[in-house]
Amino acid sequence: MTLSPPQTQPAQTLAEQILSHACGRPTFAGEVVTCAVDLAMVHDSIAPAVIRILTGDLGAAGVWDRERVAVAIDHVAPAATIQTATAQDGVRRWAIEQDLPHFFETGRGICHQVILEERLARPGMLVVGSDSHSTAYGAAGAFGTGMGATDIALALATGQTWLRVPETVLVRARGELRPGVSAKDVALHIARELRADGATYEAVEYHGFDAFTLGERTTLTSMAVEVGAKAGIVAPTGPALASYDVPEWFGVQPGASYRRVLEVDLGALEPQIAAPSFVDNVTDLGAVAGGDPIAVNVVYLGTCTNGRHEDMAAAARILRGRRVARGVRLIVVPASSQALQQAAEDGTLSVLLEAGAAIGTPGCGACIGRHMGVLAPGDVCLFTGNRNFRGRMGSPEAQIYLGSPEVAAATAVTGFLTDPRALGASPA
Repeated sequence: MTLSPPQTQPAQTLAEQILSHACGRPTFAGEVVTCAVDLAMVHDSIAPAVIRILTGDLGAAGVWDRERVAVAIDHVAPAATIQTATAQDGVRRWAIEQDLPHFFETGRGICHQVILEERLARPGMLVVGSDSHSTAYGAAGAFGTGMGATDIALALATGQTWLRVPETVLVRARGELRPGVSAKDVALHIARELRADGATYEAVEYHGFDAFTLGERTTLTSMAVEVGAKAGIVAPTGPALASYDVPEWFGVQPGASYRRVLEVDLGALEPQIAAPSFVDNVTDLGAVAGGDPIAVNVVYLGTCTNGRHEDMAAAARILRGRRVARGVRLIVVPASSQALQQAAEDGTLSVLLEAGAAIGTPGCGACIGRHMGVLAPGDVCLFTGNRNFRGRMGSPEAQIYLGSPEVAAATAVTGFLTDPRALGASPA
């Protein structure tokens, strides 16, 4: 379907355009619509419940379109317990029975990263996933959103879902990031300004990020849900999307209605830190590191927010020729096998290993506190992930700070929360 040219109807936000296309008519914020789903994703933690509802409660023999379903074993991969291994085997059997071409096994990586790498999420698509960070697909210009097991099962059975068309918050950037400041600092700054409930059931639309890579855009959109957003969508412009086919009906429309506009001066940003135990408990790193030193004994680099090759490479540039401080464990879990392979091919992996890092199987790792680096009581962790809730990564008596890969590397070297700019260039 092709929408009417923009001049024949009121201008629309990116979210309104995608949902209009998905429901077959022009629609605007506040309307409740039934939409055709372009892709449905399920991961191992929720898949058993989804399959049970799909085959049991709904009595569906299979999915509506096997080409439009993606299944990933990533959250506890490799399995950490017999119970988890048994559940994952059930998911494998079902995926094989359904002959699903987009089934991603242990070690392929985090569902969100893999779907973007496989180009299953594309501009203008509606993608629903069984994970709250399905907002990540907005990096490629899709409306990505997380849903519970029942809604995902219904989408698998029918190829449809219902949504209230969200209002939109516009984040508009100008300028360029300075050395030592990265996309993670932008994402944390946005959380600082909007707060955890600042875009509840709204879309966050990002303008002015043309220079950002697909990975940097993913850092922004994966954290859209941390301000309550239903979706986060970067305007489908710039070199990162040059090889994508952007539908002619999809793009920024001047005059679209935004509930709020947040202006971000990239050139003025400092490295940011989110202190325990809330994502929006954000301040300039200098305000934290400039006081009494905060000792850190775990540095964790990974997740769908910052586990890509470019994130590992950014850390390696600081770690080259240096060693992790005594008493600190640096855990690196690549977001995907592709990211790990790139790191191996260009020497990034060697730098990380020589610095003293432990490398984990590509996947979610300890992000949800179930395996591969779970925190003990009293641990203080600098985490490049998206959440620092109490008990998120293990013991509720541990403390989690959120920061960028550059901050993670600098902190691993000193053993204290450290501004990466304080270390200067690597000695080697």
